[in-house]
Amino acid sequence: MADNYLEKRYAEVNSCGKTAYSNPSIDTLLARNRSIRGFRKDCPVNRQQLGRIIAVNTRVASARNRQALRFRPVTGGPEAELILRNVVMGAGLPELHLPLPGTEPEAFILVAGTVREDQNLFIDLGISLQSMLLKAVSMGLGGLIIRSFDKEAISMGLGIPPELDLLCILAIGRSCEKADTVPVPAGSSLAYYRDGNGVHHVPKLRAEDLLF
Repeated sequence: MADNYLEKRYAEVNSCGKTAYSNPSIDTLLARNRSIRGFRKDCPVNRQQLGRIIAVNTRVASARNRQALRFRPVTGGPEAELILRNVVMGAGLPELHLPLPGTEPEAFILVAGTVREDQNLFIDLGISLQSMLLKAVSMGLGGLIIRSFDKEAISMGLGIPPELDLLCILAIGRSCEKADTVPVPAGSSLAYYRDGNGVHHVPKLRAEDLLF
C-alpha cells in the first residue's frame, strides 16, 4: 500500500470518530511519532483504545523472554488528575510550563516492572514504549514518554502493589500541536525548541553522522 495513499488516509484521523489508516509503512509511523505535550480535549481516549495499545506487548521482544513489564490504563477522573499533579512534561522548555492550560492529557498507561531494575529491563522498556507509541500513531493518536514523576506519590495514590516498581508513564491522546524534525550535523545543539508560531522542532542528527 503506497505511502501517498496512507497520507490521505491519515487525514481522516484529524476528526474524532474516524477510522485510522491500516498497514502504514514504518517510515510513515516514525515520521508521525513525535512527542505530544498538548492534547485535544474534544477527542477523549477510552480504555478499549488503551487496551489495544498495551496488547502490542504480547508480540514484542523481551530480554531472556522474562516479560517483566506490567501495565495499567488510566482514563480521566481522579486517577488522571493525580498523575497530572505529579509529572513534569516539557522539561526542556521550562519557561512554557507545559502542558498549556486546556491541553492536558487525560489518558495514561503506567508501566511497572516485576523485577529489580537492570540493563535487560530497560532494554525491554525501550522496546515496549516505542512499540506502544507506534501502535498509538497507527490509530490516529500519539503520546509522550514521561520519566520525570513523583514515583512515591503516584504509587501510593493509585495503590500500586509494592512488588511492582513504577518505571514510566505514557500520556496518550490526539495532538493539538504541530511538530517536526530538523536534520542537523554533528556538533549542533540537540535541544528541542518552539518557533513564534508554536511549532515544535526537534533536531535530529543526519544518518551519516550516526556512523562510526
